[in-house]
Amino acid sequence: MADKKEDVSVAGYIFGIASIVLAFFTPLAGFIFAIIGLNLSKRQNTYLAMKGKKLSQIGLIISIIVLILTIIAAVVASKTSSLLGNFPVS
Repeated sequence: MADKKEDVSVAGYIFGIASIVLAFFTPLAGFIFAIIGLNLSKRQNTYLAMKGKKLSQIGLIISIIVLILTIIAAVVASKTSSLLGNFPVS
C-alpha cells in the first residue's frame, strides 16, 4: 500500500497539472487548483512534490494572466457594443 507521504505528493502533482489545463478554460478554477496544489506540495520534500510545486506555480501564473485578459476583453467588448448603436444583433 502506498505511503501517506507519497499520496500527498501525487495529489499535489495532479493538482498542478489540472491547474495548468483548467487555466485555459476556466481561469478561476485553475487558480483554485493551483493554490491547493501549492499547499499540498509544500508539505513534502520529495521529487514529485517539487515537480508539483513548479507545475502549480506555472498554473497560477497562467490563470492570473488569462483571467486578466478575459476581464480586459469583457471591458473592451462592453465599450464597443455601445458604439454600434442600433446595429441588429441576431
